[in-house]
Amino acid sequence: MANIKPFVCVRPEEKMASVIAALPYDVYNRTEAKEVVAKNPKSFLAIDRAETQFADDVDTYDARVYQKAHDMLQEWIADGSFIRDDRECYYIYELTMDGRTQTGIVATAGIDDYADNIIKKHENTRADKEEDRIRHVDTCSAQTGPIFLAYRANTVINEVVERTKKNAPLYDFVSDDGIRHRVFVIDGEEDVVSVQNAFSAIGEIYIADGHHRAASAVKVGFKRRKEHPDYTGEEEFNYFLSVLFPDEELMILDYNRVVMDLNGMDTETFLSKMKELFDVTLLLDGCIEASGENEDVVRPKKKGDFSMFLADRWYLCSMKKQDVPDDPVEGLDVSVLQNLLLAPVLGIGDPKTDSRIDFVGGIRGMKELERRCHTDSAAAFAMYPTSIQELFAVADAGLLMPPKSTWFEPKLRSGLFIHEI
Repeated sequence: MANIKPFVCVRPEEKMASVIAALPYDVYNRTEAKEVVAKNPKSFLAIDRAETQFADDVDTYDARVYQKAHDMLQEWIADGSFIRDDRECYYIYELTMDGRTQTGIVATAGIDDYADNIIKKHENTRADKEEDRIRHVDTCSAQTGPIFLAYRANTVINEVVERTKKNAPLYDFVSDDGIRHRVFVIDGEEDVVSVQNAFSAIGEIYIADGHHRAASAVKVGFKRRKEHPDYTGEEEFNYFLSVLFPDEELMILDYNRVVMDLNGMDTETFLSKMKELFDVTLLLDGCIEASGENEDVVRPKKKGDFSMFLADRWYLCSMKKQDVPDDPVEGLDVSVLQNLLLAPVLGIGDPKTDSRIDFVGGIRGMKELERRCHTDSAAAFAMYPTSIQELFAVADAGLLMPPKSTWFEPKLRSGLFIHEI
């Protein structure tokens, strides 16, 4: 059973919510983060990436950076930019992008559920990336970036959410990227109990996005247990900040590939090899923009299909049934492409480390793949998105997804919900 608990939230004062809310810390490099904070000093990125408060000669991981994050958080609470609610509640976080809405429950999840694999993972984490957030959480004594969790939709939770959304929201704003954000509070005793009991009856919860943040928060929790050997398990450090979404509302975008060269082959030789491996059909002779066509013309429409941009032509490539294994990992489209084409034909053995391949999130669109092929790449592969059910199947099998398999949109904002530990 999953222990998904309400919590006392530190959150922006109503008028400050749209100003403070920021994209996750890891979507920016240092230069980009400094530019964002220079334009908006109250962006939560100033706390999430406190190196923005220092000259470039101060190392990103200097102890002063983490202490600055702590100090700024406390200053913003003291000056009223943040308020601290007076009781444990759940919150509803609704995001609307391009007319599609997804609604999550903001709560805290138990570190023991993470350790016991009730909260399931599908990615490995890197120790160096974990260490940064471990120091940030530990120094701030707060979790500032929520973990994106997914669960199989539940009727009881759905009913509470729909009823609560009839009330006035705590926040309602549209961010610079056009995403509408609405937040509601679930504070009625009966509804809180109903949500908590409903989650406790759900057997599995899945990390959709935020594996490094989750691992870091959990490690801080276990560190605090060692520091407090008389802990009861009820202390806030036993839980980590999460937003949980039902599977039926989630959409995973494509995560596309571009390759820098054709491994010594000319275009015709490579295309001939492609036709040996896949069913290949010409989709569009020329670029999308030049032809006046919509991007949907070249976007793959079903599992097992991907589109290729090569020498200013778009091709539909279909995988052959006998080449798709009945395995939760090896049967993923990104795995078939890697194992059938990228490794044996193009010589890209490890996509995590090979500099001859790059990955382009589906939010960037098909035109971005064309642009890459006109600048630094030889070919692009537009993938059909991995489904949430495929992600669940991989996690249920205790396996790991290949690198860059999923791209979730919209991104959860940091700074709207803070969990003090």
